[in-house]
Amino acid sequence: MNDYVGFSRLWTVEDVSNYLGVPVSTLYQWRTKGYGPAGRRIGKYVRYRPEDVSSWVDQLSDEVA
Repeated sequence: MNDYVGFSRLWTVEDVSNYLGVPVSTLYQWRTKGYGPAGRRIGKYVRYRPEDVSSWVDQLSDEVA
């Protein structure tokens, strides 16, 4: 396994898409609008820390229209 002690694997756009249940294209649209979980560019790739994605979800309103 490539996990280092104390570090979790960064998520790909596909990982976040599966976790949130939204299309990959939606994540890219959100990024251009400054919405969505914080992602980091590593070279030509966008990666997400799982804890950032979870924190972003926790901050969303619980209300459903």
